[in-house]
Amino acid sequence: MKKYIALLRGINVGGHKKLKMADLKLLFKDIGFEDVVTYIQSGNVVFSAKEEKNISDKIAKEIENRFGWEVPVLVKKADMITKILANCPFEETKKKEAYFMLLASPPKKDLMEAVSEINYPNEEFVLTPDCVYIHFGNGFGNAKLNNNFFEKKLEVAATTRNYRTLAKLVELAG
Repeated sequence: MKKYIALLRGINVGGHKKLKMADLKLLFKDIGFEDVVTYIQSGNVVFSAKEEKNISDKIAKEIENRFGWEVPVLVKKADMITKILANCPFEETKKKEAYFMLLASPPKKDLMEAVSEINYPNEEFVLTPDCVYIHFGNGFGNAKLNNNFFEKKLEVAATTRNYRTLAKLVELAG
């Protein structure tokens, strides 16, 4: 069994796609996953499963079957999230304020090169095939370089979490 971390995008935001974590935990157990733990209301789940392909699709399909709406689900092995945190290019203070946009798949090289040329005042980012590391000088709420921006430019699905959330998920994964 491998430890995984699932990150659901766009649930419990502004009263839309409400999903209780107890219901989400039960869904994961019903699929056959073990050691299921949820963290905060934004759709973060740590679980154990046999190594298999398309875990994200399996979870998304079951959410749609049970609740009637589509939710992007990104699943990464826990050790991959540990590496992403460890490889953060920012110094320690910025790292703890940073956001980590996890990419569902590596973007095409030419798109990565084009995006790497973009810059906005007070918004600093480092792009890798697995993650966009972002530090917002004026806070996340006013950011131009948000999740939608990178998804559109890189043509890949993504979801964003702050340092504290990812660090806690890694801790829960043990």
